[in-house]
Amino acid sequence: MIGRLTGTLLEKNPPQILLDVNGVGYEVEVPMSTFYNLPNLGERVVLVTHMAVREDGHFLYGFGGEDERATFRQLLKISGIGARTALAVLSGMSVADLASAVALQESGRLVKVPGIGKKTAERLLLELKDKLAKALPGVSGTSVSPQYAAQSDIVNALLALGYNDKEANAALKQLPADIGVSEGIRAALKLLSKA
Repeated sequence: MIGRLTGTLLEKNPPQILLDVNGVGYEVEVPMSTFYNLPNLGERVVLVTHMAVREDGHFLYGFGGEDERATFRQLLKISGIGARTALAVLSGMSVADLASAVALQESGRLVKVPGIGKKTAERLLLELKDKLAKALPGVSGTSVSPQYAAQSDIVNALLALGYNDKEANAALKQLPADIGVSEGIRAALKLLSKA
């Protein structure tokens, strides 16, 4: 298997790049997070890679760092998630943002990624809950402040009750920053009933 490539960047055609490694050109698909950090054409680049062998061909995926590759591999282990969807998730949010969304169980952040619907987002959150922290010991979504976690819980409760994002976030802005979850939900419901 090919685990790492070091070579000269020949072409950039998002999400694919062409990398010359000692005269051999490798077509590598990369998430946009890696793509935006690539050097200019003709310059040297180092990528950690994941190689997938399927009936229809051999595919090479490249990443700027080990945390992206580990996250990509965790995403591939989820039933119904293929390489394209995994690349879309990593293109739409950073590894730290994904870890935070998983820790807080915020499906709303994942739904904003093109190609991810509500059911897929919920499945991703459920499947990644314990696995992502183990795969990425350096990136922890659990280091989120209790205040932010409480605000997230309030918004999620309002969304579950049928309010939309705009209404829930508008109500949250009117609440004290250090309010608890249950008091926050009650206060937000009072504010929304007056609107």
